[in-house]
Amino acid sequence: MLDLASVIGVITGVVMVVFGIVTAGGGVGALSMFFDLPSVFITFGGGLACALTSVPLSRFLSMPKYAKFVFTAPVYDPSSIIKMLITFSEKARREGILALEDDIAELTDPFMKKGIQLVVDGTEPEKIKNVLQIEMDKILDRHGQNQLVFDKLDSFFPAFGMIGTLIGLVLMLTQLSNKEALGQSLSTALVTTFYGTIGANIIAHPFKTKLEDRDSQEMLIKDIMLEGIMSIQAGENPRILKDKLISFLAPSMREAINREMGD
Repeated sequence: MLDLASVIGVITGVVMVVFGIVTAGGGVGALSMFFDLPSVFITFGGGLACALTSVPLSRFLSMPKYAKFVFTAPVYDPSSIIKMLITFSEKARREGILALEDDIAELTDPFMKKGIQLVVDGTEPEKIKNVLQIEMDKILDRHGQNQLVFDKLDSFFPAFGMIGTLIGLVLMLTQLSNKEALGQSLSTALVTTFYGTIGANIIAHPFKTKLEDRDSQEMLIKDIMLEGIMSIQAGENPRILKDKLISFLAPSMREAINREMGD
């Protein structure tokens, strides 16, 4: 599912910068003043090179795949998960835990599938919780590693922007007698800082933040699943289970679920 917020945000950010340049600099021709090839090499080339040094090659090469997650929103539906867990709870109380074995094959979420399977297998509650908690921790760890590239770029782009500025200033001071070279050096000095700021604040930092938000959404679903699975194993009343699970949600979502379930 396309995440319109990410698409609109990036496009709007770029458009606003371009609009500001055009309106402040005397027309579309002013945009050419903000293109400097040496600055591109220094800022983006240097930043990407340092990111490559900081992470394993496989993770660096997977950066486009992680960037894709910024623009594709996974469909998380807490209400359907809660209703499924309540259905399982009612069935387990009515027919016994082993009756859930028929439903395992139809589950598509690996986390839910593993949890229900452990319950059906008669695994001790503490062991079920430990296994599922480890699974959640590892998911967070993997996702954190995936975000690391953008986290590094968030620092490296501005840093190389400043390096480019220093390079431009040094060149400018050594070419004070050459007006043409002086202008090129000054352009490099200023535009690299501009590129570094753009790279960090329109690409790296927003991408990292959006991926962190994706993690929060997924962990909310996993927390609901974990609580539901443990309650099913303990044989809790389905109504108590429902009250526990909807407490994870915002009040507006709780009201919607209550209406759907006729409460």
